[in-house]
Amino acid sequence: MRYTTVLFDLDGTLLDTLDDLTDAVNRTLSRCGLPQRDRREVRSFLGNGARYLMEHAAPGVAGERFEQLLRDYKADYDANCRVKTAPYPGIDALLRALRAAGCRTGIISNKPDSAVQPLYEAFFADTMDTAVGEREGIRRKPAPDTVLAAMERLGAAAEQTLYVGDSEVDIRTAQNAGVDCASVTWGFRDPEELKRSGAQMLFDTAEALQAYLLS
Repeated sequence: MRYTTVLFDLDGTLLDTLDDLTDAVNRTLSRCGLPQRDRREVRSFLGNGARYLMEHAAPGVAGERFEQLLRDYKADYDANCRVKTAPYPGIDALLRALRAAGCRTGIISNKPDSAVQPLYEAFFADTMDTAVGEREGIRRKPAPDTVLAAMERLGAAAEQTLYVGDSEVDIRTAQNAGVDCASVTWGFRDPEELKRSGAQMLFDTAEALQAYLLS
C-alpha cells in the first residue's frame, strides 16, 4: 500500500449531498422571502462551511437577520441531511478494500459536526475509523486542525497519510497539514478548476483511486 492512513473530505468526495444541501438552502430562503438558488449555484458555494454557503446564497443579509438565517439553515439541514444523500458509485467498495488491507481511514469536513456524525453513523460506521466536523475549538479547512485531529486519533504519520478531496479548499488543507493530496473529479469542482488550484493527482472514479492506493 502507498499509505497507511487515508482521510476523505465528505461532501462531493464520499457523499453526493448536493440535492439535500440545495433543498435545505431553498427552504430556508423561502421562509425568509428570499430568492431561490439552483443546484449549480449551490454547488459553487460549497466547500467552505455553512456560513460561507449562506453568505453567498443570501448576499446582502447581515447582522442578526443573517445569524438567524444561518441557525435556521443548520437546523433544517440537520433534520433533512439523509433524504436524498448517498455515497458516490464505488465508494463502499473502495472503503472496504482499504479496511481489508489494514488502512486507517477518516472523514474530514467543514460541515457542522452535528451533521457529520449522523452521516458517518448512517453510511460509514462499519468501514471507517473516525469523523471530524466543524466545531468549537478546531478551525475549519483550509486550516489543518481537522486533519491533524484525525491523524492524532489514528496515530498517523504525515508522510504516510493521504488526504482525498474534491475542491481547492481540500488542496490547501493538505498543503497546510503537510500531507499528500489526491483530487477527485466526480464532486463539486471541475477538473480544470482543480488543476488551476494546484491539483497534482486527479482521479475520475473510485475504482481508479482504489487501484492507485492498493498498488
